[in-house]
Amino acid sequence: QVQLVESGGGSVQAGGSLRLSCAASRYISSYYLMGWFRQAPGKEREGVARIYTLSGSTAYADSVKGRFTISQDKAKNTLYLQMNSLKPDDTAIYYCAADLRSYGGSWSTGSRYNYWGQGTQVTVSS
Repeated sequence: QVQLVESGGGSVQAGGSLRLSCAASRYISSYYLMGWFRQAPGKEREGVARIYTLSGSTAYADSVKGRFTISQDKAKNTLYLQMNSLKPDDTAIYYCAADLRSYGGSWSTGSRYNYWGQGTQVTVSS
């Protein structure tokens, strides 16, 4: 059974940083695609960043470009999201997601992914 477990969320002031981790129960190289999503109260789920695990190619939502960095540590089977220059608008529950398939639509669409973590809360105060 595939499991993804996020950690690293918390409360921080605007301008601060957090690093989220997503520990996978299997080799992350076995996933074709991994990503981070977030959902704020009353808002739709938003794709934040993705990485193709084989190539290491990354992509970001415009709202986080230049501030967030997605990375992977294959030795630890862990996905990361380094978040710098945090803003109150970044407040949300952050989810790790993964998929084994090399097809399935846009990376920023939730339906693209078969596996999800339980989420970790990030709160940014002004």
